[in-house]
Amino acid sequence: MAAQSASELISNKILELGDWRGATLGRMRKLIQEADPDVVEEWKWMGTPVWSHDGILCTGESYKKVVKLTFARGASLNDPARLFNSSLEGNTRRAIDIHEGEVVDKAAFKALIRQAVALNTTHKSKAKPKKKAK
Repeated sequence: MAAQSASELISNKILELGDWRGATLGRMRKLIQEADPDVVEEWKWMGTPVWSHDGILCTGESYKKVVKLTFARGASLNDPARLFNSSLEGNTRRAIDIHEGEVVDKAAFKALIRQAVALNTTHKSKAKPKKKAK
């Protein structure tokens, strides 16, 4: 039996949740894919959906009372709509906690995804090449 792809595992997770959390995670996944058609879906850390493009963009975790989207380099992103409402004390990550019934501004969220892609792509291109061993 072939192992399931990350995308299949994420789809299964959304179905297994079956309630508002699954619907929310599914909606946010669709927005991520719309904002970055080249996004790569990964499955890490014993069951966490991860969306990447030249590095991690964000993770999608579901808890009893919240769906949490954590942006790996969120502290470096401009957030004029103030979507980030969690993990604000750190120097690197920022998160969006979505509670049952809450709606996230689609355009603002897509803008954050596009910024995260641009930041990862710029950061990757500035990385110093590794020296070859002699």
